[in-house]
Amino acid sequence: QVQLVESGGGLVQPGGSLKLSCVASGFTFSSYTMGWYRQAPGKERELVAIASQSGSTYYTDSVKGRFTISRDNAKNTVYLQMNTLKPEDTAVYYCNAADDRRIYWGQGTQVTVSS
Repeated sequence: QVQLVESGGGLVQPGGSLKLSCVASGFTFSSYTMGWYRQAPGKERELVAIASQSGSTYYTDSVKGRFTISRDNAKNTVYLQMNTLKPEDTAVYYCNAADDRRIYWGQGTQVTVSS
């Protein structure tokens, strides 16, 4: 059974930091591109960052220089380090795993940036 379990969300003040984790099971983690997406209220889900099987990374422009995605294939875990958080980063953050044929999603973790 495939599972993606996110953790690490919460309430943080503007300028603060959070680190999200996503532990995967039920598939060959190292063979999948891992990503983080987010969905704010009233908006569509958007890509935040991805880490390919080879370790190359991509970031959406709004988080470049502030967020860092990383993966630990030995622990079947992908991380998202979020620094200098802004109110517009408030959203539910979802972990994603994808290969040529399959896409899996986690249940999401809420991140709220507010003073």
